[in-house]
Amino acid sequence: MTDAPFTTVADATELVRVQPDATVSRTILRAAGVRVVVFAFDAGQELTEHTAAMPVLLQVLSGRLAITADGRTDDLAPGGLMHVGARVPHAVRAAEPAILMLTMLDAR
Repeated sequence: MTDAPFTTVADATELVRVQPDATVSRTILRAAGVRVVVFAFDAGQELTEHTAAMPVLLQVLSGRLAITADGRTDDLAPGGLMHVGARVPHAVRAAEPAILMLTMLDAR
């Protein structure tokens, strides 16, 4: 975690690379109340349904992702953003190679 008054990430898309037939992730920022992870998905890769103990923001940085939350699926393109509340079941599936930024919001 950083105690700095601010943190800059110049280009989150440059911090992960899509790998064939894989999903890869990297934590790019940790600070008070927040953690940011970027994921790179090859086409067809997915994170199966799960929940998080805290609210999250899911933002598509490149490619296209189908994100299912609480039984509803939205297809998101670059710039698309979804808020998912704590303990809400959600899943992510890549329609094509894609990069996703996950922001975990922890008020503790």
